[in-house]
Amino acid sequence: MISFAKRNLLIFFKDRTSVFFSLLAVFIIIGLYALFLGDVWTNSLNIDGARFLMDSWITAGLMAVVSVTTTMGAFGIMVEDKTKKIIKDFVSSPLKRTSIAGGYIISAYLIGIIMSLVTLVLAEIYVLANGGALLSFLAFVKVFGVLLLSTFTNTSIMLFIVLLFSSNNAFSTASTIIGTIIGFLTGIYLPIGQLPEAVQWVVKLFPPSHSAALFRQVMMEDPIAASFAGAPEEAVMQFKELMGVVYKISDKEVSVMTSIVILVVTGVIFFLLSLLKLSQKKK
Repeated sequence: MISFAKRNLLIFFKDRTSVFFSLLAVFIIIGLYALFLGDVWTNSLNIDGARFLMDSWITAGLMAVVSVTTTMGAFGIMVEDKTKKIIKDFVSSPLKRTSIAGGYIISAYLIGIIMSLVTLVLAEIYVLANGGALLSFLAFVKVFGVLLLSTFTNTSIMLFIVLLFSSNNAFSTASTIIGTIIGFLTGIYLPIGQLPEAVQWVVKLFPPSHSAALFRQVMMEDPIAASFAGAPEEAVMQFKELMGVVYKISDKEVSVMTSIVILVVTGVIFFLLSLLKLSQKKK
């Protein structure tokens, strides 16, 4: 299983095109933010440290997106193996089916973690270059914990989705669609508070958006404290709701533990559904 996972890792990182397209949504978000969205949002906030605040907001959103797109890109190896009939060679070899499936899953999970860490490092350099501050050690530990959980959930979801496809064309189309809408569903292109109420409900029910909220609560804690020092608690809460730092459902704030439970339960459900689908294919 480990050797098979290593094989998948090598294939993914050797294919620069695959790596690029798995990060395409991230590049689009960075491009939009760097070109005009960053200045628009920063200038609209008449507070001290607005740039540090908004840079932290966008980088937290990127952390939620990258594990979605990269894990799906990693599972593209599985789709390619099926379309090229390479999977038949593996099945007829001494490798157990569980080892083959496990190799794909482990490699996708590791790719999601690696690419998320790379994104985090680059994002922190960007924040620092713009006059912000690096995450504290405790904040980094919290971000890393959310990263592990978020990647697990997204790996499970992407595995189930990819198992629905048996051709590269279908997989590429799905990748393009997911890469296009992920920025909206995690409240990055537009803050959730500016979306219609019906769309806000969709965002709040979308599991990766809870990853975004958890990342924002950690990565924006210091910038919010600095920018809103002395401000009324109501003003701080309004800003957090507007920017998707916290979610409210029926006027009740979604707690950190609730978001964690949503991610865990979603990950487990989709993982079990994927195993069920894999077992059906064996038959």
